Amino acid sequence: MNFDLSEEQELFCSSVERFAAPVDVEARRKLRLSPTGYDRERWSQLAELGLIALAASEEAGGMGGSSIDLALVAEAIGKANSPDPWLEHGVLPALLLERGRADGALEKILGGEQVASFAWAERAQRYSLAARHVTAESATDGFTLTGEKTLVPGALLADLFIVTADCAGQTACFLVPRDTDGLEVRAYRLADGSIAGELKLTRVAVASPAKLALDPQAVATVVSQVRLYAAAEMVGLGQRLLDDTLAYVKEREQFGVAIGTFQALQHRLVEAYAKIEQSRSMLYRAALGDRSDQHNWSRAAAGAKAFIGENVDAIAREAVQMHGGMGITDELAIGHAMKRVMVLARLFGDADSLLAEYALAA
Repeated sequence: MNFDLSEEQELFCSSVERFAAPVDVEARRKLRLSPTGYDRERWSQLAELGLIALAASEEAGGMGGSSIDLALVAEAIGKANSPDPWLEHGVLPALLLERGRADGALEKILGGEQVASFAWAERAQRYSLAARHVTAESATDGFTLTGEKTLVPGALLADLFIVTADCAGQTACFLVPRDTDGLEVRAYRLADGSIAGELKLTRVAVASPAKLALDPQAVATVVSQVRLYAAAEMVGLGQRLLDDTLAYVKEREQFGVAIGTFQALQHRLVEAYAKIEQSRSMLYRAALGDRSDQHNWSRAAAGAKAFIGENVDAIAREAVQMHGGMGITDELAIGHAMKRVMVLARLFGDADSLLAEYALAA
């Protein structure tokens, strides 16, 4: 199998590297501590690079990126330790809106004019995509939504929420603008410093076109894709963690010699290197899989995310331990990288739930 990058793929990866290069640890911290957890001007610049449009087909006004194209961009974002929520507010909404035939909303998302967030999680539902606690009742000119959502990424950043609700016994998706009457947002920070929140919908009225043409299977298909790209970003983060740790052990001295000369640490670093290479191989195997067999492709994505999440988490723990107590702080890039891994590893399923799904799908 040929793993050489095409000219376009190299171009996108280089664009990510250049875009993320000026954002050091201090700049990242300031960005996270801003009122919305991110900068809208930077988001517009990200869109201008075409990185959001890559997720949509050419027919929908995008650039028609393949699974491997998107995985490579996600990996580059992770390796740069970039704070950009490209996956949550770029790729995920673009995939949902295109499948849901919301052309007007999709155009604004691809152009960076608006930021959208997927509100699907509910209390006591773990990682289930089925809506139970938010209901949609038919009204004369549309629908009325009532209930609560939790763990909504970018709660203060988003202009538009894609909300799942139980509509006549089936989970459906609805577009709810942030300024809609009856919508309340309570925000809080996640481990990686990003801002998520809870939505409370009190008889929120939306027009009939607000309902997307998405059935539960279509949503599950999009989620499988996002799982793969989350795994790709973790591969990039794992590489960054390993690279930074290798550089550190060559400089940090103990007993008059660099700690990188200690055989015990060398063995552990070799194991970390093997884990990241195995993870990258697993990622590319899943990304290059046959998408025509959606069942097996979704199963492969679930397995890849579970495997990569566990391996990169182990690399992160080794990196922190070798750096000592300061490794977990916000003073070093590895602290930020580890916290991002913690969030991504649980996005749409942790290792246990994904492995259970992988086994049941056999």
